[in-house]
Amino acid sequence: MNRPFLTQDAPGFHATILQRSCLTELHLTLWPISGETPAQMMLRLAEALRQHKASVIKHDVFGALAVRDGVLTGLKRSLGKPDWPITWVQGRGCCKTGLAGMQVLAVSGNVDTIWQQNRPVARLYDDGAARHCFIGDLRPADLTATEPQQTQQLLSSLEATLLEAGMPLSSLVRTWFFLENILAWYNQFNEVRTEIYTQRNLFREGVPASTGVGARNPFGAALSAAAWAIEPSDSALDIRQIDSPLQCSASSYGSCFSRAIKLSTRQHEQLLVSGTASIAPDGRSACDGDLDGQVDLTMRVVESLLKAEGLGFADVSRATAYFKRIDDAAAFDRWQLTRKLKLPVLITEADICRDELWFEIELDAAAERRPQKLEGKHGTPQ
Repeated sequence: MNRPFLTQDAPGFHATILQRSCLTELHLTLWPISGETPAQMMLRLAEALRQHKASVIKHDVFGALAVRDGVLTGLKRSLGKPDWPITWVQGRGCCKTGLAGMQVLAVSGNVDTIWQQNRPVARLYDDGAARHCFIGDLRPADLTATEPQQTQQLLSSLEATLLEAGMPLSSLVRTWFFLENILAWYNQFNEVRTEIYTQRNLFREGVPASTGVGARNPFGAALSAAAWAIEPSDSALDIRQIDSPLQCSASSYGSCFSRAIKLSTRQHEQLLVSGTASIAPDGRSACDGDLDGQVDLTMRVVESLLKAEGLGFADVSRATAYFKRIDDAAAFDRWQLTRKLKLPVLITEADICRDELWFEIELDAAAERRPQKLEGKHGTPQ
């Protein structure tokens, strides 16, 4: 496929610029530069946004709580008080500053904001094919409740926010869940999520792609979350679940998410690959005790998903790699070296949903649409 986008690279910075029919999308990844303060990093973000006259839609920061005040102060100085949600994921990065980096989606078009209790919780925009709703910094209401109760509250808040945007829960295409102490209660989380998805007929409509890893949030909640929902307006837009050629369905071992979601417009195709780890076709963990083996198998699984949809690593616009131990992050560099690749990947520390798994990655890719007939979760055949 031919790339439908431009890319820009600079020290500590990558941008994928995707031109839609009526706006421009910026997919930005920023990493700390040696000796740089958080305020200086925010200046680099501000310059990229001003260059394209773009507004922030989704903003994820990966770093220690100790640097959060500096990041937010620098952000206010550079861009003013943010009117978008910022999802903070606490995990050590590959640097001494405690900040792994940040990922930002921004658009050049008109943007609306949903506010709740005097804070922004969602951003909405229309790209000509659909309305998009990005929800961030989602938290449960009662931090003293049990983990399952907090999960119920968070998913109820997610649904209420979507309804305020005029969308049902079934409009979800992507979710991110960050669970503190994930290994102690991941099964309970899945039970609550499965129950709600069942009640809302998501298994019939199509469950979203998702990432679920172990990471803390600044508020002491059992979990935090972010989400992306789509309301199509163009009949040519096709949204469908993608099965993995090398892995079984996540539902076969009690987790409810799609391995990937594919979005096809008249001009473009995007593949949203869920958090993927070293899991064999029978659902069991693979390469136990072998870090490089886990990275290699995981990336072969991801590559098979991309290839099955006519995409490749050259089409990746954004990636997040999670290592159980950040000191193991060099394993990804070794893998890239053997493949002669340099992906726009942000690497951070997080627990994976199984104790024996040490690595997980999620990514997005985009290319020009192939001429073919498609049927899916939304849209109609052409």
